[in-house]
Amino acid sequence: MANHKATKKDIRQSETRRERNRYYGKTTRNAIRTLLATPDKATAQEGLSKVISMIDKLAKRNVIHRNKAGNIKSGIVKRINALA
Repeated sequence: MANHKATKKDIRQSETRRERNRYYGKTTRNAIRTLLATPDKATAQEGLSKVISMIDKLAKRNVIHRNKAGNIKSGIVKRINALA
């Protein structure tokens, strides 16, 4: 267990960040799941920019790596373009 004031504060801060990062990550995953479950291409195109923005924010906040963000976005766009 931490003995210094600064270390205790660091533990509190990291816990807060962890909770926040989990929330953003889970919210984004749910948005991606919802987008990919959409059978209509026009509706999916409308929601695409919102989901891509969420993914970019995760990468900006270092919740996920920027290369992973690119891979996720690429896969989503491919799946949406494949819709008839």
